[in-house]
This record gives sequence, C-alpha cells and structure tokens, in this order.
Amino acid sequence: MGGFFAVASKESCVLDLFYGTDYHSHLGTRRAGMAVHGENGFGRAIHNIQNSPFRTKFEKDVEELQGNLGIGCISDFEPQPLLVHSHLGSFAITTVGKIANSDELVQECYNSGKTHFLEMSGGSINQTEVAAAIINQKDSMLEGLQYLQEKVVGSLSVLILTKEGIYASRDRLGRTPIIVGKKDNAYCLSFESFAFLNLGYSDYKELGPAEIIFMNADGVKTLQEPGEEMKMCSFLWVYYGYPTSTYEGVNVEEMRYQTGRCMARRDSIKPDYAAGVPDSGVPAAIGYSNQAQIPFTRPFIKYTPTWPRSFTPTSQAQRNMIAKMKLIPVQPLIKDKKLLLVDDSIVRGTQLGETTEFLYESGAKEVHVRPACPPIMYSCKYLNFSRSSSEMELITRRVILEREGEITDALMEEYSNPDSDKYKAMVEDIREKLGFTSLQFARLDDIVEAIGLNPCKLCTYCWNGKE
Repeated sequence: MGGFFAVASKESCVLDLFYGTDYHSHLGTRRAGMAVHGENGFGRAIHNIQNSPFRTKFEKDVEELQGNLGIGCISDFEPQPLLVHSHLGSFAITTVGKIANSDELVQECYNSGKTHFLEMSGGSINQTEVAAAIINQKDSMLEGLQYLQEKVVGSLSVLILTKEGIYASRDRLGRTPIIVGKKDNAYCLSFESFAFLNLGYSDYKELGPAEIIFMNADGVKTLQEPGEEMKMCSFLWVYYGYPTSTYEGVNVEEMRYQTGRCMARRDSIKPDYAAGVPDSGVPAAIGYSNQAQIPFTRPFIKYTPTWPRSFTPTSQAQRNMIAKMKLIPVQPLIKDKKLLLVDDSIVRGTQLGETTEFLYESGAKEVHVRPACPPIMYSCKYLNFSRSSSEMELITRRVILEREGEITDALMEEYSNPDSDKYKAMVEDIREKLGFTSLQFARLDDIVEAIGLNPCKLCTYCWNGKE
C-alpha cells in the first residue's frame, strides 16, 4: 500500500511536510521520501524505513531541505518521489496504487521512441517512473495526467511537484482518497484526512474520482472536473484506514463500530467476554459488545513501541513471528473464559490460528472468532495491499481446492454466496483447520450498511469478485 502528503506554502513547507508524511506511516513499512522546491531548486531525500521509523530516518533531512513546495510519501514498494527532467520541465512525482498493465505501458513507451528506465524495484521497473514516462508522452502536464488516467489498468493517484506548484490527480475510479486542507498562507494534500489537523489545517475539499487539480500557496484550481463513476476501496474502512480518517464523509472508527453491531445482531452465542485483535479488530469488537451486551475486555495487549503491522514483511515466517511477538497476554482475562474474538479479516489464516492456539494454551475454554468482513476470495488487483505471490495463499482458495479438486469462476461465485451450502461448508472447514470453537464472518451487506454509501460507489472485488 502507500500514502502521500503535499504542501504549498508562502513560508517553508518542510516541517508540515515532514509531520504530514509521517502520519501516513501505517500505510507502508519499506520506503519513504520527500521532495521540495525552493530558491535553490529541487531537493530530495529517500530512505529505507524497514528497520527504523520515518521520523528517525528523516530528522537530519528536515534541517537540510529548503522550499515552500513539497511532496512526501510512504511506500511498501517503490522508492519515491522521483525527480524527472523532460520536455515538460523538471518535476518530482509520487504515486499510490497499482498499475496492473505496467509491462504493456513500458512496451508502448519503447515503441513510441527510444527511451529507457532507470529505477528498478524488486526486479521490476518502478511504477512511478512508468507513470512519469506516460505523462511525458503528451505536450502538457494536464494532458499527460489525463492520458495516464486513460491508459492505466488498476488504479493510480498521482502528485506532481513543479516549480510553479503541485498537480494532484485522483484515481480514475476514486479507489483511494485525496483530501485538500487549508490554513493561512498554505494548502496541503493528503491521503489520510486526519494528517493535517494537528498542523493547523482544516478540511477544504475532497477530490472526486478522476479529478485533477493544481495547487499553490494562493489556492486550488480544478483542471478536470470529477467523474460520476466511483469504486472506493471498501477495505480501507475495514483495515488499512487509520481510525481518525474519514473517506467520502464516513469515519473509519464509526464504520467499524457499526460492523460489529451488525455482526452481533446476526449472532446468538453468549461468551464471557468480547475482545478485538489489536488494533483494527478492536472497534468492531466494541460495537459487537455494545450491541450484544457482552463485556468488552483486552485479553492481550499489542506491544506498540517496536512492532509494525504484521502482514507486510515478504516472508511468511517473519510475519508469523512478528504476530506472535507483538501480542502480550493478560492471563486473568483468558484462563477458564469463553472468549469471542473479533479480527478485521482472515487472509491466510496462519496468524489467527496461532493466536487461537495461544489462547487455548493460556487456559481459554472457548474461542469464538468473528472476522469483521466477509471471507477474502480474490487477491486485490487494484491496490498493492500485500505481497502475496499467489491467490492460493488465501485460506479460502486452499479450502475450495481441497473440497473440489479445481477452482472455477462458477465455483468461486457459489462459495462467495453466504446463503449457499458450499459457503457454509467452506466456513466450517476453515473453523476446523484453525481450531476455533465457532466461526462466523461479517456479511457483505453488513459492510455496505456500515459504510453507508451507495453500493455502486464501492469496490468489493476481494470478497465477491465483482468488477
């Protein structure tokens, strides 16, 4: 995944850029960067943040970077922002999203003229450089961004820093957000709506799908009006979004509370306690607890000072170890108790299975698991949520293959239907494999109800395969 932040100010933008970018650290754990423009031209810093947080890595850069215009990013993939020199002038560019047809676009660039790419990430061409190459096919920055929206399969939101100001282009279908903030003598752009509040900015506007703007310290100009069609990623509310964020007017924390309430209304068990797997499972557990009138407790605590999100490392063994190390048990709240455990989702199943085993070893009588979203049936092809190399890493896929001996589109559709016998059999197989006392997923209609937007405005591909 990834996030970005930008500032256009009549004064130095560096501190605002530094802290605003840092507020996106929950969206990536591998690469980060900042680029600014001032009297001395462009300046840039990029660091690996796998073993050290953003603030630590960039503290010295804050003292050296100078400018009143700047963009910053956190990324799980490509080093960025990139500095580019072309017939459109010099600019810095950063992106959020996933170009699914990158190979095709690279070949088109080769075919259009003799060109080359310098940035390689994990053996592949840096998608941000691919985006820059596509933009440079046109005669203006606006035309280039429009052409990029037209050509990209997948999703891509873009920030471009020039010496005159900052361009922002939201993904064509608005799968990810861009919010504009305003204060005296400055404007900012942010993936997360909360990232600028403590910096003194207030909400100014949220870009619509495919909207393109130009921003400087004097104001914000719309260059392309937003489109009508939108497919906002539902999983941002379920997992990736920070609790204080609001997308399309819907707060993440409130959505998760509502999901828990919806789940409780469909349930009938009476455990001793309801608990959430920290952090993203906690609000749904609170909502469940309040609706079901079951006490909410914290039978284990996340050790937050050092452990990042557990599923981001490439190695499954490393993910499992981190998941185990970061949760500290509270033994009196586990021993001889019937627990209802809410997690944000089940992807591979490994970590939650180990957590459940750990609870039993600590004396729990029962562990009832309630994921706060439907079974994940399809790997996301629009956003880089994880580095899964195969859809067979999904526990749903493995169970279906074991049951059927094959996986077809028709079978996937049937197994995605929560009212079908095959779905119920799949859930029971997952429950047995992972050792839960019972297992009941949130339904897709629960998620849609909790978000509260028109279902046509939401992307639910990972759960039902609907484009």
